[in-house]
Order: sequence, then C-alpha cells, then structure tokens
Amino acid sequence: MRTSSRLDKVFRNAFPVPFDDNSKIVFFGDVHRGDDSLSDEFGRNRHIYDHAIDFYYQNGCTYVEVGDGDELLEQPKFKHIYTAHVTTFEILKKFYKEGRLYMLYGNHNLQLKSRKYLEKNLYFAEDEFSETKEDLFPNINVHEALILKHRETGQEIFVVHGHQGDLLNDQLWFFSFFMIRYVWRFLHILGVKYAASPSKSRTRRHKVEKNYNRWNTDHNIMIICGHTHRAKFPREGEPAYFNTGCCIHPRGIACLELICGNISLVSWRTHTRKDGSLYVKRTVLQGPEPIATYLDPPTDTRRRRRWIWRRQPPTCTIETTEDSDE
Repeated sequence: MRTSSRLDKVFRNAFPVPFDDNSKIVFFGDVHRGDDSLSDEFGRNRHIYDHAIDFYYQNGCTYVEVGDGDELLEQPKFKHIYTAHVTTFEILKKFYKEGRLYMLYGNHNLQLKSRKYLEKNLYFAEDEFSETKEDLFPNINVHEALILKHRETGQEIFVVHGHQGDLLNDQLWFFSFFMIRYVWRFLHILGVKYAASPSKSRTRRHKVEKNYNRWNTDHNIMIICGHTHRAKFPREGEPAYFNTGCCIHPRGIACLELICGNISLVSWRTHTRKDGSLYVKRTVLQGPEPIATYLDPPTDTRRRRRWIWRRQPPTCTIETTEDSDE
C-alpha cells in the first residue's frame, strides 16, 4: 500500500482530541525504554527524561507519546522494562490518573494495539518485592493516531508514529520483528546497525520524510510524528512536517512543545557547572511559532482578523526552572 493511501486510512480512523489556545501539550517519540541491559539505549538518558517529564507534569502539560515508547521488538516481556524503569512509569502514571496521557503505538511496540496484551501487561504492574499487583494504566487505550482539533478555528494536527507506509516496518513488520528479536538484538550490543531502520539509514530516512511531506502538501494538515529519530521543525515555506526526534541520542533527548497555540522544538541535555557538578538544561532549539502559521489564511474578513491575532507572540508559557551553569 502506498504511503498516501495508508495515511489516508489512518487519518480517517484517528482518535479525536480537542485543544485550544490554553492547552499545553508535549510530544515525545521513540523513547525506546528497554530492560537496562547493554542493548538498552534509553538507559543513558533515563534521568534526563525523568526530569523532563516531571517538569512537564508540574507545569500542567498533557503528555503524548508518539509511538515506540517501549522497546518490545528486542525485549519479549514488558515486565522487564517496567522493573528497569519503575521511576519513569510512576511519573507517567501520574499523567494518566489526571487524564493527561495519550499513547500511540509504533513499529517497535505494535503489540500495544492488542487489547489482550494491554490487559495482561499495562493495566497492572507487579511489585517484585511485595509480589502484589498494583494499578499502572488501567483500561488504557493505545491509539494508532490522534487528530488534535482546535475548538475555535477547526485547525487539525495529525499525530502518528511515522512507520505507516514504510514497507519493511509496516507491511513487512513480521520480518523486521524476527530479525530484530532473534538476530540484531544480540548484534546490537556489538554496535551493528539495523539496515532496515530509517534511524540508521539516511536514504531510508529521507524517503520517509519525502513521502510524509507529500501527504502534508496534498492535504494541508500539520503532521507530528517520530520514527526517523531526526528532529524536524519546518522552515518558512516548507511543508508542515514536524518530528519529535528521539530519547536515545548519545547527547540527550528531544521533544516538541505545543504551548498556548505555539509550537517549539526543545532539547534536554546534561551540562557541567564550573564546580564540576552536573545539571539538566532545557533548550529551545526552534520556535516558538504560532500553529496558525501553518494554516492557510481564511478569506472571510472577520475570521482573517482572528487568524492574524492568533499569529501574535504567546500570552502564556511554562515555567523555566532549570538550573544555570553558575
């Protein structure tokens, strides 16, 4: 199936989420939480990630995980991932209890589309010390895609992992599953790259981005996705294709913030103070840019005035409490 046809189908079945100019939403993709073994690339960034998502929780943000949150291709059992990153899941559980968490599945955690898998693994978690079960994400729904729709303007944002239409990671997913689970899982420790992954192949990455840019141009709808591990924030005149980046980069993690109608690309990294101590710093790489920038201006005069007003600088923001390097 061609990428355009595949995305059309996903878009029609996407889960609707309303938002407005007071909404605060953060998008993380390709976290790839593992089992804390040598092949767990998330392990080196987990403290940065925990600090970042706790920051967003304290600031009243809604957390959207844009697929591949858990590395279920390499790791056969979710409970090992949970045990390795209990602190992380405790923070995510707080988001969920307050109705501020949405999860999408990607090609590395496609198992989450199964209701039986969710009931067995994500509804409850087992405490390895007390050997008792406790609530984790009871009755959670994991979606393939979201449609964020602005309550006033009707502007839509299509949120999807990004593997849809990528032949080896979509239609031929079982082949990739077999190769990663039983071959590359062990070669990964030695540093061998998996050639079928867009995150490891520049050619495949550019092909995915080109196909998604084409869909955006044809439909004039903002897209937020992951999959390629390359953070993307479009320049003026480019298609409105945004990419969250990933959380397994050697130098830190990246995400997208949608704060009060303005979108930004943000990185979180560890820095060193003059006394040698370490701290985690949030840095805005690009933006904030009003999302109205990516909406064609209406012809109606009254609506056009509102559109122009919505392109002004933000009137609300989130607290910037990160430490300085002094």
